[in-house]
Amino acid sequence: MNYRFITIEGNIGAGKTTLAHMLAQHFNAKLILEEFADNPFLPKFYEKPQQYAFPLELFFMAERYKQLKDMLQTQDMFSSLVISDYLFVKSLLFAKINLLEEEYNLYQKLFDIINPQLVQPDLLIFLNAPVTQLQANIKKRNRSYEQQIEDDYLLRVHNMYTQYLKQHPVRTLMIDTTKINFLANPADFQRILDALEQDYEVGINYL
Repeated sequence: MNYRFITIEGNIGAGKTTLAHMLAQHFNAKLILEEFADNPFLPKFYEKPQQYAFPLELFFMAERYKQLKDMLQTQDMFSSLVISDYLFVKSLLFAKINLLEEEYNLYQKLFDIINPQLVQPDLLIFLNAPVTQLQANIKKRNRSYEQQIEDDYLLRVHNMYTQYLKQHPVRTLMIDTTKINFLANPADFQRILDALEQDYEVGINYL
């Protein structure tokens, strides 16, 4: 496999962390996981979104930057596979949804300073899941603060990702999670492993 840094993305509840764990275990790769549980503003945001959106997104961006900076910009990353369950630009995408216009403009200025300093992934795996499946997964993993997430919010997140991938071509492997059940079906997981042996053009490539 020619990819040294693979990032997995998708909507809330799409299965990013699950797939990241499975791939990291298979390849004995370095694993970078979103540390969402450390964000003290997350439960407060779901209760009072407008009040806590800005500190929430600032905290996420700072933590993601520190994590990626510490773990990726080291010499051994070029000799070992790294797998992450988030793309740094998700900071900007969620900020676009959650922040007021004035807050977003400030946030974007900070993002534009930070983003060029980070290594970008060789391949993005995007898990494309319908809202009904997302809600089922959210309910199943039973994080109390997520249980009130509305369908409309998940649709806005989906549309934001879709718009980004169209406007900013990234080498992407798109996986339809209604057809590929990598957790329950070993053959489906093997399909993903086989797909990672292929070289892809920049843009969206479908499994």
